[in-house]
Amino acid sequence: MNLDPRERFDQLARPPAPVPVHVHYHRGPRLVELVYDAGELRDTEAARLESQGVGERRQEQLHYRLPVELLRVFSPSAEVRGHSPDQAVLQTGKRDVSLLDIESVGNYALKLSFDDGHDSGLYTWAFLFELALHQETWWRHYLKELEDAGASRVPPGIQIKQL
Repeated sequence: MNLDPRERFDQLARPPAPVPVHVHYHRGPRLVELVYDAGELRDTEAARLESQGVGERRQEQLHYRLPVELLRVFSPSAEVRGHSPDQAVLQTGKRDVSLLDIESVGNYALKLSFDDGHDSGLYTWAFLFELALHQETWWRHYLKELEDAGASRVPPGIQIKQL
């Protein structure tokens, strides 16, 4: 069985994470774009993965787009992760979640506020970089968890969004 990506991330010994030079929220497609200086990533896993189509190079920058749903369902908060892997709470019905705010926290993290009321958990640069590089692994794991639980990404009931 494959290791839960959360556990793999927690067990990694890693150098300091690169800090994006730009973070942008695309409201329509609900994507958070992280932009890194390609020169800073030259000797990292990102350089190897770029040759496999992970990330998009534009001039001397690497761009990664993370779906807000992915960020929400893997929130690093205790509410979602628990205090150990067996306490993690599967997040369901989050397909249409959006961001209300992105706030910088010191020089090490972002605080994301979602429109479903969730706003706890700090997304460190290391965690965001991990999600950017291994997005497909995290998605596959989440979809498998939903399938195993007989749950869905689709919110229950009638969705009413303010325009």
